[in-house]
Amino acid sequence: LYREVVMDHYKKPRNRGTMTDAAVVVEGANPLCGDEITLWLDIEKDIVKDVRFAGHGCSISQASASIMTSAIKGQPVEEITRIVTAFRGMMLDGAEPDEDLLGDGIALEGVKKFPVRIKCAVLGWNTLLLGLKEFSESGGKPVEASHQE
Repeated sequence: LYREVVMDHYKKPRNRGTMTDAAVVVEGANPLCGDEITLWLDIEKDIVKDVRFAGHGCSISQASASIMTSAIKGQPVEEITRIVTAFRGMMLDGAEPDEDLLGDGIALEGVKKFPVRIKCAVLGWNTLLLGLKEFSESGGKPVEASHQE
């Protein structure tokens, strides 16, 4: 079942595309494996009204980005922080996954069995965190940022 969820998000990604006039444009890359992602966030009154992503890489990184954008769209930044913290805890710290909070994100738990692939799964989530941090530090002004895993 979980494998099917991941492949469904990979083959039919949600929220793929670009956005004009985004409050946040943030790029993330993992040069070791070639995964790349760009996120566009439309944030109004502390709520992510819309999110889009583009990129290329392995099925794990792209499915994870699709799952992540589906989980955060329409959510307040505070709730997004809880979701990202829960996902990173599941992937990096061995925390018990919270299916209610993570939704389809729980399907990526199996990636932990392959440590080299964990960075693929968390790339989009780390990129999102950077974008939200930069946006908060800008006082709500549009920002562009990038990072490498």
